[in-house]
Amino acid sequence: MFLDLNKKNHSKNQQISSSDGRKVVSEGAKTAFFLFFGLLFILLAFVYNTTYEIWTGFNKILSSPANLLTDYIQLANIGATMMNAGVMILISLGLIKANDLKIDGKLMAAIFTVAGFSFFGKNLFNSIPITIGVFLFAKMNRKPFKDFALQALFGTALGPLVSEFSFNLGLPVWQGLVLGVLMGIFAGFIIPPLATSFPGFHHGFNLYNIGFTAGITGMLFMAILRSMGIDVKTIYVISSGNNISFSIILYSIFAVMLLIGFYLNNWSFRGYRKLLEESGRGGTDFTEISGYGLTVINMALLGFIATSYVLVIGGELNGPTIGGILTVVGFGSAGKHIKNVIPIIIGVLIAKLLNIYEYNSTSAILAALFGTTLAPIAGRYGAISGIIAGVLHMAVTMNISYLHGGMNLYNNGFSGGFIAAALIPFLNSLIKSFKLGLVPDGE
Repeated sequence: MFLDLNKKNHSKNQQISSSDGRKVVSEGAKTAFFLFFGLLFILLAFVYNTTYEIWTGFNKILSSPANLLTDYIQLANIGATMMNAGVMILISLGLIKANDLKIDGKLMAAIFTVAGFSFFGKNLFNSIPITIGVFLFAKMNRKPFKDFALQALFGTALGPLVSEFSFNLGLPVWQGLVLGVLMGIFAGFIIPPLATSFPGFHHGFNLYNIGFTAGITGMLFMAILRSMGIDVKTIYVISSGNNISFSIILYSIFAVMLLIGFYLNNWSFRGYRKLLEESGRGGTDFTEISGYGLTVINMALLGFIATSYVLVIGGELNGPTIGGILTVVGFGSAGKHIKNVIPIIIGVLIAKLLNIYEYNSTSAILAALFGTTLAPIAGRYGAISGIIAGVLHMAVTMNISYLHGGMNLYNNGFSGGFIAAALIPFLNSLIKSFKLGLVPDGE
């Protein structure tokens, strides 16, 4: 994703927060929140399934190819999926704390994204080699790993690549495992330099820059496999029938977040209008400009909107759509807000009415949820431009997964990069030609 680790002075943050009346949030409190978040999923696992069922399901998750769309709820069971999500949250938190990083908006987005994709595609086994690859890149360049920790967290988008090489090429077990791990390490190694170069391609208007990076990487791996006569087909393993229980869980989480946000912001929306004026381009860290209270309020509101959208159009709360909801919530701390997200969703919904795709299918819902990667376009150029971006995104994302064979979990980030690259120059030319009162990008 188009996120970096440019940190502002933390003590300055605290002074700003205390001077305008907002409550200061300690690192301990932020750590405790995500610790509770991870443990909550682990505890919920035992509500749904027995220890034996969780254990066998978890092993099935670890040994699955995991490419798009593999809903772990359908593949294994709800308990094992919750366990996987909880473990991945705690590991992400551990990685952050081990490197003495402050939990800012961008790292909050990363943790929520990892949590979301742990419902369909990411797991402990296929994430570790990617992280090792990023670590080796940092060491080879004699830089601290903490400078690349964010890219390591988001880079686990290529987890299915590890699983695919390990379990789905018909190799003997140990040969497959060794090959999968090596390919994962190599993929992780090349993520940092590629991720640094691609923002110029989409002008920073695609929030999922690592998604675009992973798409290019997955496409190269897929091309090599196909040239050797090995084809990897995307799959569609989806669960259904769990809307009531997951609605209760999600709405409860977002309600608690909303209360926490209000408490931190002195029980008011004070300052929220200013946050809504941010374009979100490049993954704006809302904790820096608006404080943690308003940021958490924004995240909770996006959670309510995303969950309600799935339910209102008759969709299913399954692994992928829950992953989409949690990712939208996460980026409510780094670039997304209700003003720049809604036009994208409207655009995707309009496209659904005009094309052949079933409007409430999981794939179509994911296009709307993850399509909000283009939210900065609406934030910078207005609602109409956001709607157009949503329409275009729906068409592209439904056809682009063939290129990477489902080995990039951030398929919409891959699509969003191309949409932004094509649309931004066009919008800038309109501004110049018709003098629309905006300053073109880059001027």
